[in-house]
Amino acid sequence: MPTSSSSPSPNEDRPPAGNDHIAWRQHVPALASAAAGIKQAEDAWDAVSDYFCDHDGWPVDEKGYADGKVVRDAQAWKHVEVFLAHGPEVLAGVRAATTGADYLGGPISEDLRRLSSIDAALKRAGQIQREWDDVITIMGGSLPGTRALYEGRAQEIPNAEGWHDAHELSLHGPALVRAAEYVTARPEPEQPSQTERARVALKRSASGTSTAPSTPPPVPPAAPTPPHRSR
Repeated sequence: MPTSSSSPSPNEDRPPAGNDHIAWRQHVPALASAAAGIKQAEDAWDAVSDYFCDHDGWPVDEKGYADGKVVRDAQAWKHVEVFLAHGPEVLAGVRAATTGADYLGGPISEDLRRLSSIDAALKRAGQIQREWDDVITIMGGSLPGTRALYEGRAQEIPNAEGWHDAHELSLHGPALVRAAEYVTARPEPEQPSQTERARVALKRSASGTSTAPSTPPPVPPAAPTPPHRSR
């Protein structure tokens, strides 16, 4: 998943192009749901985590505490996978549909400045996903008993590694959703019709040829040669 800066490049300072957002805007509801899902997993864990700890925050029920984190991480990672599936396309669509003016001020300027944080979280989460897909592939060649013994644990590890990125996406993901909803809802800039473009082109063509002379100017006659006089 490619990363790019949240600040616009010079060629981004242009109006949105036609209906380019039609293809990617269908992914926005999935991202909104995923960000809410991660937040729900966080809130559910916060509601019970103190139960496993003393007043200083140290676990007194280490097994219950560890098991609760495993559940939290697994629930959050499912939503991170939704971001990995849909986020890059929406990020690219939002960037293509915004201009330098959108970054400098306006309703979504703050949201647009958060896009680089989403890029970074997706990059790290994608790396985790690829690495553990490779692990699962390698385990596929193991003996059935060995695979059953380690497969569950192997899934817990990437879930735990991805928790930080899940948290980042719960913080910044809604900004991407807001920016996407804004740029897809605002009116498209008026584009000249095909007939109008043809008329303008013909007018330019006509004006370009009207200034050229239709025929070359006449060549002036040569001056008469004076009569020759012998000495």
